[in-house]
Amino acid sequence: MNILVTGGAGFIGSHLCERLISLGSKVICIDNFDNFYDPLVKENNISEIAASKYFKLYRSDITDLRQIEKIFSETSIDMVIHLAARAGVRPSIKDPLLYERVNILGTMNLLECCKKYDISKFIFASSSSVYGGNKKLPFSEEDNVDHPISPYAATKKACELICYTYYDLYNIAIYCFRFFTVYGPRQRPEMAIHKFTRFILSGEEIEIYGDGSSSRDYTFIDDVISGIVNSLDRLKGFEVINLGNSKTVKLIDLVKMIEDLTEKKARLRFMGSQPGDVFATYADIGK
Repeated sequence: MNILVTGGAGFIGSHLCERLISLGSKVICIDNFDNFYDPLVKENNISEIAASKYFKLYRSDITDLRQIEKIFSETSIDMVIHLAARAGVRPSIKDPLLYERVNILGTMNLLECCKKYDISKFIFASSSSVYGGNKKLPFSEEDNVDHPISPYAATKKACELICYTYYDLYNIAIYCFRFFTVYGPRQRPEMAIHKFTRFILSGEEIEIYGDGSSSRDYTFIDDVISGIVNSLDRLKGFEVINLGNSKTVKLIDLVKMIEDLTEKKARLRFMGSQPGDVFATYADIGK
């Protein structure tokens, strides 16, 4: 199978590309190596597969329809797995128009190309952030998600709606996976586990927003990749699916775990809660 993976040099994307190649698929990777974090990190992420005959890399931007159309026109593609996005809740508040452009326009460009080139299978990486400040836990796919509290979350919800539209109009089978705080090797440097570990080891002060009682449903990267891969042969219709661990960990307990593992004490500074941050995420994975 020839699978196009956007964001394939990133944290989740590089793991997915490796898994797909190991299963015998040919991977067409699109990544623009932007400056959200050091692009060398992404170069290292794909270093072990870059020379593989089953891996083709395009250093392209999903917001550039001309570039994307060229890739679709010259490449045999059976399925698209769309992971590329501008990530992060707090940065989206500072630059919402960038998030709208990358996340919404980029997704529509890909769906337009699927329509034009008769590609009928599409997976979209959504986020647990779409649940906003919902109080009912755990979060179910049937819950109302009409009240996002960050531009990032709003773009992900918008893209789910757009995906449904293309499914309904053009019969493109689409699964939208809502990822819950993915962690593991190659995690982005600004994410909590990576950042806290780095700061504890270096003796830098960690800012804790709120009193430390907020919680996240941390989900290991291998489980997320397995969830995606196991869906490939079952992809039909339109579905929204939580990909989570269904177990929550409080922020302050996460810090204590890292302290125990590193045998070093964290230096903490407690700050006020930040706009856009949800208090808890917790996945209902019954589906």
